[in-house]
Amino acid sequence: MRITGLLTDDAVLAELGARIAGRRLELQLTQAVLAEQAGIAKRTLERMEAGHTSQLSTLVRVLRVLDAASGLDSLLPESGARPMDLLKRKGKVRQRASGLRAAKAKDKPWRWDEKP
Repeated sequence: MRITGLLTDDAVLAELGARIAGRRLELQLTQAVLAEQAGIAKRTLERMEAGHTSQLSTLVRVLRVLDAASGLDSLLPESGARPMDLLKRKGKVRQRASGLRAAKAKDKPWRWDEKP
């Protein structure tokens, strides 16, 4: 199954658990061995493979043992400052988001009779 934004959280967790189990079996590792090498409890690994929630650090540990941690790099691409933003801010990198104020201004057109 392909993981897309249309899947529910439970479906995504179930698919990730199945993929972890599949990779573990490809490497011919038992749950006990994988859990020990990752430094987690066997029950935690069982729950992950069953599609239950777990901590992000636990997922990273398991992926390291399964030699799949490099795939995390494509999960969220590294963001950098856009060249036009750097020009506007005179080389300074943005530290905060402007929030709803900018979104409101785009939704409502300005009129001459409005008071500031």
